[in-house]
Amino acid sequence: MTTLVIGARGSVGRHVVDQLLAAGEPVRASVRNPATADLPAGVPVVAADLTRPATLTGALRGVRQVFVYAPTDGADDFAAAAREAGVEHVVVLSSGSVLLPAAAGNLIAEEHRAVEATMTASGLRWTPIRPLVLATNALNWADSLRDEGVVRLVHPEGKTAPIHERDVAAVAVAALLGHDAADGMLTGPRLLSQREQVELIAAAAGVPVRIEELTETEARHRFGQFEKPEVVDAILAFIADAARGGSPVTGTVEKVLGRPGIGFGQWAAEHFPRR
Repeated sequence: MTTLVIGARGSVGRHVVDQLLAAGEPVRASVRNPATADLPAGVPVVAADLTRPATLTGALRGVRQVFVYAPTDGADDFAAAAREAGVEHVVVLSSGSVLLPAAAGNLIAEEHRAVEATMTASGLRWTPIRPLVLATNALNWADSLRDEGVVRLVHPEGKTAPIHERDVAAVAVAALLGHDAADGMLTGPRLLSQREQVELIAAAAGVPVRIEELTETEARHRFGQFEKPEVVDAILAFIADAARGGSPVTGTVEKVLGRPGIGFGQWAAEHFPRR
């Protein structure tokens, strides 16, 4: 049963490809530019763009399962193409924020809720994968940590439980292979403040670090250099809620995988090796 992995070069998608191959499952990888795919030898690569429905027909031909990042643009077109192709199961990388009552009205949560609603209405069999905080978000601190020895944080004591992208992929693969409990909120194994996360990264990299605390006004200005105002609002609201104790730890990873999730210290060691 061939599985199409859409977004196969993404931080989660690449692990989905690798783990399906390790399980002996046929895989087809979809990227926007096959020339730069850099995927394992022997994996068929196709070009698909969720914002260009015409590209989906060929990519989905002969496919029975799909892994896809929540298509916040083009969800209706994707669902229609998947139905037309006879896809039997879709695993969607959504967001754990859809399960947080405090996230009602939050742009990021509402975008993912809309995708989930589209998939539910589509008639397709589908499973949402819902990580709350991806450990890869911490890569945003890399440049200032290495270049200046400084990381600037709003609410540095706010605690979250970041999840390794390899664990997210493992839960997605479990869903593709038939596990029926993969749709719960996904977190890492323990709560860590942003300060503790930075310290674990600095220890892994073997560099000193100083934390500068930002006010929400300062953070809004800084984030606003890279994101739309409504996205900045959503990010700051989530961080503020975490500072109030609103970011949980769940046992979904261990329930699905039969082992504890990978700790943030190991993630840091893998992504910030000593030079």
